[in-house]
Amino acid sequence: MFPVFSLFRKKTTPVDGTFSMLATDMHSHLVPGIDDGAKDLQNSLDLIKRLSQLGFKRIITTPHVRPEYFPNTRETILSGFETLKAALSANRSEIELGVAAEYFVDFEFMEYLEKEKLLTFSGGKVLIETSTIAAPPNFQDIIFQLRLSGYQPVLAHPERYLHMDLKTFQKLKELGCQFQVNLMSLAGHYGSKVKKHADLLIQNQLVDYFGTDCHNTQHTQVLAEIANDAKLVRKILDCQPQNSDLGLT
Repeated sequence: MFPVFSLFRKKTTPVDGTFSMLATDMHSHLVPGIDDGAKDLQNSLDLIKRLSQLGFKRIITTPHVRPEYFPNTRETILSGFETLKAALSANRSEIELGVAAEYFVDFEFMEYLEKEKLLTFSGGKVLIETSTIAAPPNFQDIIFQLRLSGYQPVLAHPERYLHMDLKTFQKLKELGCQFQVNLMSLAGHYGSKVKKHADLLIQNQLVDYFGTDCHNTQHTQVLAEIANDAKLVRKILDCQPQNSDLGLT
């Protein structure tokens, strides 16, 4: 006869200090010197090494495209990416590295979309962000137009848009938008309100992916703390994120 207490034993979450269960990170800023992420090539290599130690096998790095702050183009991003790939090869790194971009959606984005071919990953997915103060009034129309143009929009860190409520998130989902939550939001790195917003998305099963949004060494330290927190690891696993299914192109 089995002991009665065994029936009520708490489910434990194995913690190995890594994000190997995700395998792929699809949001980071590792191309050197073109946005507010890695400052130079050595900084890029150091951050990639640390992310590899944290269990990531594939990284899709996503430099900002935001004309007034980071006026990157397809050419500047791909040029910097090739330099980084060559350096990784020279260092015999086994990490698989891909590149896309994080596009800032504002009033003028529709015009930009008509003129530019967007950088994508995993079969047409495109990472987008908007203002943390207010989305443009035509934001839903932009999601619809992206879908119509053959793109799969993935909204970066929706938990940071405190101007959006559950009803808004659900409507965006209905329009075909996917959601990527920042791992650091789970630990309150961006504040308690953002953490609560992340929990709202998780509780309503709206999270498709998690991303590091890694910019610097401080971020890798926060990520390491999260990877060693059994409660947060269980929260990530319970979402059944689709990161491991993502391709580089």
